Amino acid sequence: MDDGIAVAIRGLEHRFAGQVALGGVDADIRRGRITGLVGPDGAGKTTLMRLMAGLLKPGSGTIRVENLDPIGDADALHRLLGYMPQKFGLYEDLTVQENLDLYADLRGVHGQERQRSFAQLLSFTDLTRFTDRPAGKLSGGMKQKLGLACTLLGTPQVLLLDEPSVGVDPISRRELWRMVGELAHGGMAVVWSTSYLDEAELCGDVLLMNAGKVVYAGAPAQLIDTMRGRSLQLRNIAGSHRQVLQRALRLPEVIDGVIQGRSLRLVLRNAGKYPSLEQLAAGADAVLVEVKPRLEDAFIDILGGGPGGDSVLAEHMPQAALPPDVDIDAVISAKSLTRRFGDFVATDDISFQVRRGEIFGLLGPNGAGKSTTFKMMCGLLRPSSGQATVMGIDFKRSASQARRKLGYMAQKFALYGNLTVAQNLEFFSGIYGLRGAQQRATIDDMVRVFSLQPYLQSPAGELPLGFKQRLALSCAIMHQPPLLFLDEPTSGVDPITRREFWTHINGLVDKGVTVMVTTHFMDEAEYCDRIGLVYRGRMIAAGTPDDLKQQASHADEVDMTMEEAFIRLVQNDDRSREAAP
Repeated sequence: MDDGIAVAIRGLEHRFAGQVALGGVDADIRRGRITGLVGPDGAGKTTLMRLMAGLLKPGSGTIRVENLDPIGDADALHRLLGYMPQKFGLYEDLTVQENLDLYADLRGVHGQERQRSFAQLLSFTDLTRFTDRPAGKLSGGMKQKLGLACTLLGTPQVLLLDEPSVGVDPISRRELWRMVGELAHGGMAVVWSTSYLDEAELCGDVLLMNAGKVVYAGAPAQLIDTMRGRSLQLRNIAGSHRQVLQRALRLPEVIDGVIQGRSLRLVLRNAGKYPSLEQLAAGADAVLVEVKPRLEDAFIDILGGGPGGDSVLAEHMPQAALPPDVDIDAVISAKSLTRRFGDFVATDDISFQVRRGEIFGLLGPNGAGKSTTFKMMCGLLRPSSGQATVMGIDFKRSASQARRKLGYMAQKFALYGNLTVAQNLEFFSGIYGLRGAQQRATIDDMVRVFSLQPYLQSPAGELPLGFKQRLALSCAIMHQPPLLFLDEPTSGVDPITRREFWTHINGLVDKGVTVMVTTHFMDEAEYCDRIGLVYRGRMIAAGTPDDLKQQASHADEVDMTMEEAFIRLVQNDDRSREAAP
């Protein structure tokens, strides 16, 4: 291969049980740059990576990795290729150093080269201080750094990273990106699969896949440029911005829309053909302003537009009812919540209240205490001190009664992977007390609403990620709870699936459901009515998304993103702590 091409793929096809996973893929991966691999769930991204790594044999077509056949030259390929799959095999009961030792043995790294590699990689990933810590006790970002360090043992020339930033906070994501960027600048060829389109924008090249084919290959900037004049922001909205978004997505001029704080971001079908402000009914002061297009806008456009703004689930659900004695301004309430693990204070005196029909987001870096707070609020963890209540019910006194009032969607797929979809639906409906005809009718409704019929006899663990999410949400809302707790509900899913999910949530909130959510995806945080930012166990900022952006920005800054605000507020808190006596 020449012209700086590290991986050449021609006419690549692959099938699983007769189903086409890849259908005639042609692509080049170049040295010295990061190639972003993006596409919806089931597009073929992971299959393509596994074929490059020699873990699958192609049905037809060719792959050459530095002139090697991944199957025929497997031993030689092993020495020059590093592959970090979505679920990298760290041994959580082994320490950081013991994991490095194990992977060095597997990759044949010995002697002085071994010790030199360890020193370089520990310094590179800033894990030198943690060599004696079990991998299972690392934060999500630190686990990904350790996985990257293990993958880099033996100094590979080609690096394959399958969703390395899933479940990782914005600060850790930027650190991972910086590290991988340094490797690419050093001449390494990097393939970075991601569901974060802002990450893909930073890549030198991008391969956008759909239904087993590459539908765009080239520089992200060129694809973004095709969207000029089609990206707008609707500002100064009066009334419910969720309902305005729903109206916007019904208009033929609009192919996509998302919430950005109190504003909406809309993508037009054709440049210059604006929707009518009268039809949007966003208030007398509402204005449409053209904004810079993003790669995500082009991604949605290529895939035929977003899923629309009407939720079949919300249409099916009744209005959420609360007992007359419940304070609607404190449906969910935390008072001085503190949780200690031995001498370590995971959360320290956290207080907040959530109103009926509101989305409240808990944000924070990995290890900051937000998940601990979230678990106390839904009764999965007992506070050391303080009080967590839902609808006035104290979890310390009546945990089972409180849990019956809420639906819970776990951070990691908490359903039973070895049971079929139908068995999971039956099991969880039974847990929520549904029996007989009511249970059967509810299951039938969930199957219809979430289009689960083709998967009813499939093991839940084998579902595509988007359908796992649908199943998990269906199991969480079977009993029509007035409260919904969502722990990183869309981690790793593509933008279209994410929009579908939030269409359902917005519809439920309009029915009076109260939602509490944690997320590492900052565009998703924009959907929240209010946010609490947790760092080092304390609530360091609270308010609307626009409030937090204003708190973080300087006087001359405009259009700050939520991710920039998140990072700035955390850095400001670090500086305040350092300056304190």
